[in-house]
This record gives sequence, C-alpha cells and structure tokens, in this order.
Amino acid sequence: MSGRMNYFHASPMATKAMMDLDAATKSVSLPDALCELVKLRVSQINGCAFCLNLHAPAAREAGLSQQKLDVLAAWRESPAFDAKERAALAWAEALTRLEATGAPDADYALLAAAFDERERVELTLVITTINAWNRFAVGFRAQHPVG
Repeated sequence: MSGRMNYFHASPMATKAMMDLDAATKSVSLPDALCELVKLRVSQINGCAFCLNLHAPAAREAGLSQQKLDVLAAWRESPAFDAKERAALAWAEALTRLEATGAPDADYALLAAAFDERERVELTLVITTINAWNRFAVGFRAQHPVG
C-alpha cells in the first residue's frame, strides 16, 4: 500500500489546526497512560496502523504494561483494566462508533462515576482528536516506518 498524498504539505493551514488541537490534548489533567490507552483503542477500531505504530511506544513509555497492550482489543473480557480505564474505553468506543451507539446513557453513567466534569470534557477532546487524526491517516493512507 502506498500513501495517497502528504496532507501536511497539501494544506499547511489544515494540518496546523490539527497540530494545535493535538497540542491542547497534551495539557489535559488526565494521566498520559490513560490518554495513550484510549488513543490505541480508538486507532484499533478505526484500523489506523500509522497511529497504532505511533502510540504503542508512547503507551509503553507512559507506563502501560505490555499485558494491557496485548489484551486491549478484548478489554471487556480482561481483568487487567481498572474501573476508570473501563469507563474511558467504553466512552471512547461509544464516541468512535457514534452512528451505531448514539453515546448511550449507560456508558455516560460509567464515565460520570469515574471522572469529574472537566476530566470528561478533556477525555472527549482526546477521543475526538485521535479520531480526527485516524481519518487523516487512513483516508490519505499515511505510512508508518517499517523496522
């Protein structure tokens, strides 16, 4: 597979806006490990190899165990995740699959039980941003380095 275009060169204005949005996610109060976990799960759902390749090392650097990374695709079946991680992952899946889920009240209730209002908004920003990056990377077939 080859890339369709370099979207950074094609529209510096659009990619600067994305970079500014991404920079805002670096200032959230949530732990880096939780943010990376959510970014990986969303990228799994969206089939974004570029972002998976980028965020797996970042997740390990943030302290996520290899076991959590190994079972992330089946997180609902694994005891490796705590209540806060489960709430974040459920919310991430609900927003990523919005057309199918409608962001159900049950997932929001889990979110509200685990996170305060500011954290809910910040987590939603992280989820929204990685979904947007996935759409750029998958849509334009961004290629990750091999090796």
